[in-house]
Formats: sequence, C-alpha cells, structure tokens
Amino acid sequence: MSAGAFAFGPFELDLSRRRLTVAGEPLSLSDRHFDVLSALVAQAGRIVAKDDLVRAGWQDVAVGDNSLEQAISGLRKLLGEHEGGVVFIETVARRGYRFVAPVVRIAARESDAALEALLAPHRAFVEGRAALESLDPAQVAGALGVFEEAVRAVPDHAVAHLGLATACVMRYETTRADPSPDRQALARAEHHARESCRLDPDAAESWATLGFVLGQTGDPSHHVDALAALQRAKTLEPSNWRHHFRYASVSWGEERLRASHRTLALLPGFPLAQWMAATVWVARQRLEDASQALTTGLESEPDLAAPRTRFGAIALHWLRGLIRLAEGDEAGALADFERELEVSAAPHLYARECAANTHYAIGALYLRQGRPADAAVAFERALERIPKHPMARAALHLPPRTADEGATAFEMVSVQAAEHVLAGEYEQAAQLIDAALTIAPPGNAAWLLPVEPLFAVATRPTIWSTALARLRHRAV
Repeated sequence: MSAGAFAFGPFELDLSRRRLTVAGEPLSLSDRHFDVLSALVAQAGRIVAKDDLVRAGWQDVAVGDNSLEQAISGLRKLLGEHEGGVVFIETVARRGYRFVAPVVRIAARESDAALEALLAPHRAFVEGRAALESLDPAQVAGALGVFEEAVRAVPDHAVAHLGLATACVMRYETTRADPSPDRQALARAEHHARESCRLDPDAAESWATLGFVLGQTGDPSHHVDALAALQRAKTLEPSNWRHHFRYASVSWGEERLRASHRTLALLPGFPLAQWMAATVWVARQRLEDASQALTTGLESEPDLAAPRTRFGAIALHWLRGLIRLAEGDEAGALADFERELEVSAAPHLYARECAANTHYAIGALYLRQGRPADAAVAFERALERIPKHPMARAALHLPPRTADEGATAFEMVSVQAAEHVLAGEYEQAAQLIDAALTIAPPGNAAWLLPVEPLFAVATRPTIWSTALARLRHRAV
C-alpha cells in the first residue's frame, strides 16, 4: 500500500506514520487493527473480502473469522458513528466488509522540521567537505566535530559516516609527522568508511573514501583492497575527478600516471595531480618530464597575494628545487626552496612536512657549497618543525629517535646510507639502498633517490647505476 494519508469525518489516517488521529489527537490502535482499517479506507465504497482483510492484518498467521470479527467490532467502537448514525464499516453478508463514509486522500507532505532533518546530514557534508578541502588543520578539527554530531543525530545515514570518515583520516594526516601519529583516528576513519559503504553500497564517494583510508594505513595487506575500493568508485562514477586523484595517491608507476592524467582531464591544471605524475617521472629518472609537470601545476596556481584555493600547490616548488639541484642549478634550486617556505607558511595539512623537507634540502645544498655552519642551521630548522626528521638528524650526526612511531624500514636504511655518504663511503650507501629495494614490496619506496639532496647520485652515476635501474623498473 502506498504511503499517504486519508481523511474521513473528524479522523485522519496517516499511513507513513501509522497513526490515527481525531481532531489532531492520536488514538490508540494496535498494528493489526491499523492494517485492517487501512485496507478498508484505501478501498472506501468497495467490498473488501474477508480473506484480503485477514492477509492485511495477520499476514501469514493462520486465524479464523472470529479474529477478524473482533477487529471489526473494535474498530466500530473506536470510530463510533458518522452522519445519520451510520457506522463507518458496513458488513456485507457472505462477502466481506465495506467502508461507507466519504474518504479524502491527503497528499503526503513533510513538515519543515522533517525537511530540516533530511537536509541536515547533507548540509553537514557539503560544509564539512569544503572545510576539509581547505587542508587547513583548524578547519579539519572543526569539520570533525560537525560530522561527529551528524552521526549522533542520524546514525543510519551513509553521508554522515562518509563525512566523519574523511574528517578522521584528515585528522590522522595532521599528526602523521608527530612522534606518535593518531592511529586511533585512522582506525575510526576505516570504521566509518566501511559503515558508509554498508549503508549505501552504490555510493561512489563512500568506496573512494574507504580506498583512500586503507591506502593511508601503510599496511601492504590493505593495498589490494584500497585499489579495489577505488576502482569500484571509478566504475560507479567515472567522471568524478576526486576518485581518480585518490586512486593516483594510493597507486604507483603507470597506474599513478594514468590516474593523474585522468584527473587532469576532468580538472585541468590541478596542481596536486601534476605533483603525483612528477613523482613517477622522478623515479623513472625522466627529470625533464617531472619538471615540466611541476611547472605546469605551478602556473595554474594564483599568486600568493590572491585568495587561497582549495588544496593548494604545496610541495611543487620543493620537488622542482630538488630536480634543479640534481641538474646542477643551485641558484634555481635555492629560489624554489625559498618559495616553498613562503607557501608553507600558510595553514596547510602538510605545511610542516614540506617546510621540514625544504630546510633539509637547503642544508644539503649548503654542504655541497662547503658551508657546514649554514647547513647545520638549516638542518636544525628542519628539526624544529619535525623533531624526528630522520635525514636531518643523520646530517647532524644525531641518533634516530627510536621512541617515535611511523618510521618505515626503508627510512631506517636511508639513514644508514646517509651516514655512509657523510663518511665518503658512497659504494656502501648505494649497496644498502639497492639491497633494500630488492626486498621492498611493490610501491614507491625510494622514489626520491634520483634527486635526494644528500646522496647527490647524479654526481656518481656509476656507483648508483644498479639501484637506479632497479628503481626505474619498479616504476613501470
């Protein structure tokens, strides 16, 4: 029976709310009596067979005529009589019953409060996503509270869980460079992303969020599931650039290139998609292509004096500076590094990491120029932003902070290699990196090697040739 409402005499029968009212006041009515009355009212003026009324009221439960007669008797007492002293429900001998009072169908209309309740989780998602896409840590924290409230208000709404999953993974991202990253936020993100998929399996955004969250765990066993979830999102909604960009963020090699290019086809000039593509070109040692991608991304970004755009072009100057340094253009590299520090001064999710990496790169540049005191200052500035920065600590001959969480096995090998480089033992450094790449799982491990500022592999290509060839092969 379709939802709606019926009016007869002083009564109103609301099917969607399963409520009978008289003059606006609700009347007590059992579920079975409500269903029998609904079947009669919906067919007012027509005879309704007893069997049909039994099915309406008792479904598959076997009952006799006596149960139906008692229900009709109870309804007659509840409704009383209408005009002329005639009962509302007429008995038609040996055939059934007929509702004889005039009935007016009322179109179903939601109240303003009901409409507001329906809009609330969607409004929270729209406003919250805008805050999250600013990549401003303060706005991320605010969005987290908004979505937590949305889930409390509508716990069975997929959009509310989707927003909370996104806010939680962004919360984790703001802490990933900390001594103890907020792994609980990442676990919450996975839980709510899965819940969003359960509640609405056809929502592409839910699958894309789940894929991105699984990709951020760093667990190789989650990698296939991350790609599968994002592939489903792309299949459900192939024209949404966000799904392709997230796919690029968790994939590598040719898959990342294709996903980045598809993102750019849907959102031309998007700086972070250019950065994603550039990382693969660096690993393949196609530095000219990487530099071109970064330059194109930077050209699409407004001047610093202009209003801030979503996402922002952070990290592009840093990577282009590393490429210029690898190519011997120290002045151009330093100009890019200084520009990156200007960009990183604005509130941004990854500003600390970019600033720390840039100061470390400047320190490596100063070492090449024979300016150890200036280099030490730059490395110290890197540690002011990220105290556990492994390469800056190695450059200052400081031991790794073993109590910190989140360091990968490859980062630890890189620190050992850096110690050999600083001691002039370049062959030992190259052998360590090559051995680590041999056993590393598929992915982007060591993608930065061709432009790593302390290793300066371009100055000793023969020593590093085996490791570079292995890295290039991994990026196909």
